[in-house]
Amino acid sequence: MTQILLYVGIDLAKRKFDVALLNADGKYRSKVFPNTPQGFDLFYDWLIEHGALEAHLCMETTGAYGRDLARFLAYHKLWVSVVNPAQIHAFGKTELIRAKTDKADARLITRYCKTHNPAQWIPPADGVETLQALVQRLHDLLALQNMENNRLENSELPAVPSIRKILTVIDQEIETIRRQIQDHIDDHPNLHSKEELLLSIPGIGEATIATLLAFLSPFERFASPKQMVAYAGLNPRIRQSGQWNGKASIAKTGNSQLRKALYMPAVCAKRFNPVIRVFCERLLARGKCPMQVIVAAMRKLLHIAYGVLKSGRPFSSEIALA
Repeated sequence: MTQILLYVGIDLAKRKFDVALLNADGKYRSKVFPNTPQGFDLFYDWLIEHGALEAHLCMETTGAYGRDLARFLAYHKLWVSVVNPAQIHAFGKTELIRAKTDKADARLITRYCKTHNPAQWIPPADGVETLQALVQRLHDLLALQNMENNRLENSELPAVPSIRKILTVIDQEIETIRRQIQDHIDDHPNLHSKEELLLSIPGIGEATIATLLAFLSPFERFASPKQMVAYAGLNPRIRQSGQWNGKASIAKTGNSQLRKALYMPAVCAKRFNPVIRVFCERLLARGKCPMQVIVAAMRKLLHIAYGVLKSGRPFSSEIALA
């Protein structure tokens, strides 16, 4: 990539997005566009007008609000980065930012982009994108199922038939989505081959694998298992200063769906996976509390998953223990 002279920050909202172009002279040009396909075209024309097609664009991960725009920009071969909002927020603190407006936020994102030069965002493959949508829908349905079950336990008798009716519909939809997820993985050889590798790891089942395939793909972007662990927000957050040692926790700045998906497999692997069992016994002997051990087992499972996918060989307890 040639040397970048222009930077563009994008602050997204549901109905609009603010952009700030920082040119080589340190001056800004700001504009607001509707968050619609027509607005995307207008933004692209605006970039052409200002000679900014070679600019480095940057936006926050804002879920559905920014997904279509990020795809649009990547499709048009523009260099766009999609970063964690916590990084932008932390950067703003270093500048002692007091103003909080959409225009000011777009300029802040622009300065962050110029200072930190974040990596280019690569859109997921079509098969992965569909899998993400299906897995996300399954997680939503399971949350609804849990809510309705809680209501069933605490509701008065007249409300029970209605709750049971809703639960029946939710149960049917959960089974439908699960079948669609499995059919989708089976129809895509790349996903299916990775599923076969992950199934060889004791403690990890089909439901967990679907989440891993959806939110960790493409696996090639992770240069090490530590990067994968950090992406899931399972890396330790150490709090220490001088003689003081605070309570350690996990960062939780990664994908929450991955953390949820790995909890029960870690509990299961603690009993049935020989590598995880030995690992957990060693931690317990060192005085670690049960929850710390489970979180460590979640991290260990990701390390094993990384090794299996990187090598292309099924899990082997002999190799892992060695």
